Amino acid sequence: MRRYGKHTDEDDIRSRPNRKGTRPRTNIRPKHEEAAEGMVLTVDRGRLTCLVEDRVVMAMKARELGRKAAVVGDRVALVGDLSGKKDTLARIVRIEERTSVLRRTADDDDPYERVVVANADQLAIVTALADPEPRPRLIDRCLVAAYDGGLDPLLVLTKSDLAPPDTLLELYGDLDIPYVVTSREELDSGDAAERVFEQLEGKVTAFVGHSGVGKTTLVNALVPKERRRLTGRVNAVTGRGRHTTTSALALPLTGTDGWVIDTPGVRSFGIAHIDPSRVIHAFPDLKPGTEGCPRACSHDEQDCALDEWVAGGHADPARLYSLRRLLATRERKEGD
Repeated sequence: MRRYGKHTDEDDIRSRPNRKGTRPRTNIRPKHEEAAEGMVLTVDRGRLTCLVEDRVVMAMKARELGRKAAVVGDRVALVGDLSGKKDTLARIVRIEERTSVLRRTADDDDPYERVVVANADQLAIVTALADPEPRPRLIDRCLVAAYDGGLDPLLVLTKSDLAPPDTLLELYGDLDIPYVVTSREELDSGDAAERVFEQLEGKVTAFVGHSGVGKTTLVNALVPKERRRLTGRVNAVTGRGRHTTTSALALPLTGTDGWVIDTPGVRSFGIAHIDPSRVIHAFPDLKPGTEGCPRACSHDEQDCALDEWVAGGHADPARLYSLRRLLATRERKEGD
């Protein structure tokens, strides 16, 4: 009788027969030096849509990559059928080193950290000034995630015809964040897209925002033809049309080498996993003052050296306040 659990021994373990000619397993993996370079445009249930030169190629992750997942924006190496023809499938055999990552958890109680976008230059945080009301706590969390991941933030404020932007802009004035203010009329006419476009040229920009703020409408105005072309091509291969609402999607900006990455609307943005020591890199005027901080300093405690640094005139007190307000969002719920 076969035994299981703690009563098992070596005799209960099934072994593969030593067939003649069977080669032993090896840890040596092929280098795939001739693999083609590509960029991940979207991910859908294990299938990855990649751009290889001027072709859209469907691919899946090679088993040798283990649990390492490729995300939108990743630069990857592919082998196999790279023709992009219907019913063909390539393999992703390598994920190149990332220059930046946008990551979050579903909420602050979720221990699983998700990388949403890789290799983006900036994060466009889209929020409405009214209908729905702005959520500064969510903006703060997105800013922390941007600073932590190496992305430059950009504020895009919509629906200025319903409420003025002054109060919200004053809240972030000491952070020197670039911003664009738009109205509903400008969004509908395309004027908003033209002004936002100026902030995107030559950059890879990820867009984030909760439902109803006009994020996807703005992205559609920025890259209307590209979205229809790409999603039509992807849907013809996969038979699915979920990309515009539930999966991040990278779209090229016409006439420039920039890219727009549209991410799904978010209800929450968990950042409890983020290390304060990484956020301080976004505050170069304050960073030298942390040299006297105790180990694992939260930068908001009695022995924090930043208080003395600011008191000595090395940085504006408002900057320290902004840093501590952002870091405090790691400990508070969005509705607090």
